[in-house]
Amino acid sequence: MSDVTVREATLADAEGIAEVHVASWREAYAHLLPPEFLASLDVVERADRWRRILRERQSTVLVAMTEDSAVGWASAGASRDADAPRALELSGLYVLAAHHGDGTGQRLLDAVIGDSPASLWVADRNPRAEAFYRRNGFARDGRSEQHTMGPHTIDAVRMLR
Repeated sequence: MSDVTVREATLADAEGIAEVHVASWREAYAHLLPPEFLASLDVVERADRWRRILRERQSTVLVAMTEDSAVGWASAGASRDADAPRALELSGLYVLAAHHGDGTGQRLLDAVIGDSPASLWVADRNPRAEAFYRRNGFARDGRSEQHTMGPHTIDAVRMLR
């Protein structure tokens, strides 16, 4: 397992989380979104959004750190779904590709939701992420929808445990 520390995110982490957010979208969604859109993602803009999220404290946000660099993040809170099949939703979990398979994602998941019943949305045709969630007891519940990512949409499926 890598030398990663998982802790609650602070406002000072907003830029590092934004850097991971942008880089991991480019890595994870290259087969789903146009390259020009992924190239246009702006870390500064994303950091401003993360500062707002961290100030509002409407969800739990954790950051995975190696030395002084963020390498992943996770967030969870009350379900955003109108039909809310679970009270808790894993709203995001991203880890840089360089840390895939080293336990960072597992540590983030364990820390942010533990073994609680929860829901999450994952991009359809994202087999690596879906396999990770299946290993952690999640299964598709049959619900799918279009999720907006900038001016684009992707098919997403809901998973429950």
